Amino acid sequence: MILVLIGGILATIDAASGAPRPNQQLTGRAIVLSIVLAMILAAANAYLGLFAGLTIATAIPAAVVSMAVLRLLGGGTILENNIVQTGASAGSSIAAGVIFTIPALVMLGAWQDFKYSWVLAIAGLGGLLGVLFSVPLRRSMIIEEPLAFPEGKAAAEVLRAGENPGPGVKILAVAGAIGAVVKLAAESGMRLIPDNATWSGFFGKFLGYMGTNLSPALLGVGYIIGLNVSIVVVSGSILSYNIAIPLYHAFFMNHDPALAAQLAGASAADAAALIRSAQVRYLGVGAMLIGGVWTLFSLRKSLVSGIRSGIAAARKSGGAVAVAETERDLPMKWMLIALVAFTLPLLALYQAIVGMWTVSVPMTIIMIVAGFLFVSVSGYLAGLVGSSNNPVSGITIATILFASVVLMLLLGHESKIGPVAAIMIGAVVCCAAAVGGDNLQDLKAGYLVGATPWKQQLMLMIGAFSCALVMAPVLNLLSAAYGIGPKTPDHPNSLEAPQAMLMKSVAEGLFGGHLPWDMIGIGALIGAAIIALDEWLKRRGSHFRVPVLGAAIGIYLPIELMVPIFLGGLISWLVERAHGVHPHDEEERDRVHRPGTLFSAGLITGEALMGILIAIPIVVSSRADVLAAPEALHFNKYVGLVVLAFVGWLLYRSAAKKSA
Repeated sequence: MILVLIGGILATIDAASGAPRPNQQLTGRAIVLSIVLAMILAAANAYLGLFAGLTIATAIPAAVVSMAVLRLLGGGTILENNIVQTGASAGSSIAAGVIFTIPALVMLGAWQDFKYSWVLAIAGLGGLLGVLFSVPLRRSMIIEEPLAFPEGKAAAEVLRAGENPGPGVKILAVAGAIGAVVKLAAESGMRLIPDNATWSGFFGKFLGYMGTNLSPALLGVGYIIGLNVSIVVVSGSILSYNIAIPLYHAFFMNHDPALAAQLAGASAADAAALIRSAQVRYLGVGAMLIGGVWTLFSLRKSLVSGIRSGIAAARKSGGAVAVAETERDLPMKWMLIALVAFTLPLLALYQAIVGMWTVSVPMTIIMIVAGFLFVSVSGYLAGLVGSSNNPVSGITIATILFASVVLMLLLGHESKIGPVAAIMIGAVVCCAAAVGGDNLQDLKAGYLVGATPWKQQLMLMIGAFSCALVMAPVLNLLSAAYGIGPKTPDHPNSLEAPQAMLMKSVAEGLFGGHLPWDMIGIGALIGAAIIALDEWLKRRGSHFRVPVLGAAIGIYLPIELMVPIFLGGLISWLVERAHGVHPHDEEERDRVHRPGTLFSAGLITGEALMGILIAIPIVVSSRADVLAAPEALHFNKYVGLVVLAFVGWLLYRSAAKKSA
């Protein structure tokens, strides 16, 4: 709350400085609105990430809502709206940092539930460090050698075109209502329609499986990430389910007697789930490991030069030379003081975990070094492919691997606390990396509309810490209602938290656990082949690319989640065709997709918030079927497919509609 008070004081100073109203940014109402939106969007993205393993950038819907709300309050300036979307966008980044890592601590048995003070410390301090680490990178990545930062550019265009935010708010509201209603009708609510439509069977020795989730939110995710990435992720799932699982079932079952015994008499669907869980999903682990290493290697020169120029520029800004308002970052001196102030509590936190200064001090040093390095990586990747496609999970795996190796030397290979300590380091770095990439995306938007960088950086700190305040209650509510992690008899439709399960597996496997290293090795070879294919496409100048971490996520996650994402990407391509967009015209593509992006964001937010609301009566009553309609009203998967198709048609119609 200290940051909120600081923001309020600065807002008062800004308002009393005599500056013309069009230049006011950190106003009290902007700070309050930003905090409210950040908390709501953090909760929504937490649900989405636990469910689908993906989060989406929230700057554009936040900007649209801000323009509408401030208009009702007498009108807002473009810079004031920019401040709101800056703070609100922390909702997606803090949620990603938390749900990709912290559930692993519960899965490891280190926690019985999500401890409020610990989650607040990890998420809040990690987010604050992410902002600090990204400040020296602004000049090099945005001004001197400007990267695209696609979502930052799109947010700036939305802010510039904000004379009439009414239609955009209407699209968000209608889509949000649709997403909420479908979620209420689904398996965790009234049970009118199932969550999935699947088909499976045995074909001789081979096992066949195909299915799709019936979630409108996943259609929205696919629309936002586009056809290219959608094809890549669904191809990874097809490789997993339609090649690897059938081959394993036909030819390799005899090598795993324990698994073979479990499969005796199992249905095709259950057999596919067991083989995936025990063996095939580790292909994705291997591909993600090699992808994370490759990402660091391929960016090494750009990162070194960017960090050097950024630090040099930050030093200059601290001198006596007058700096324009649009070039003023947070002062380097105060950044260093804040860095020490934020690091000391983390040192105390690590000491509370391991109880040995000889371990907690190296843990803190690893966190600082890895945090700055991976914030740089995250910022660079956000500049290239956008925050929604930023492979933060790959960055976190690299952190956990490096931390685990060091901790093994300090604690021993069989240490019980080792996996917990590695996850703790990874969690802070993951939050910092997610927020750092998001900060640079927002600073790009601010640069394009003439904002003051230090005010945006402060607002993102406030937004990040505000999100951290609500994460533990949201996670505890979702865990009690749905379950988080592997499916159990009590929670047959649990939120799988795929990245957290992955982090847990890697950390545990390195400290005396048992991992199928042969499958991880094969996955690494698959990842290397994907990297080679992507490099070949790059040399040919192809606009279709094959990001290895996207393919790895597809291999790792259930195919039911990837199919609707692919369908959403297909809808985005059909919209481009309907508008006649030139394949290489990025600005026209962003403009054309704005209504569809808002509709998709509405579907995602509406479904996610309804999922959280549904959890309340489930927890209060201790009954998963508390909202269920009479069984006579429970319809089959084909009705669910019709509902999904109708939502897809509404998305297409909204996005393809020609503006007057």
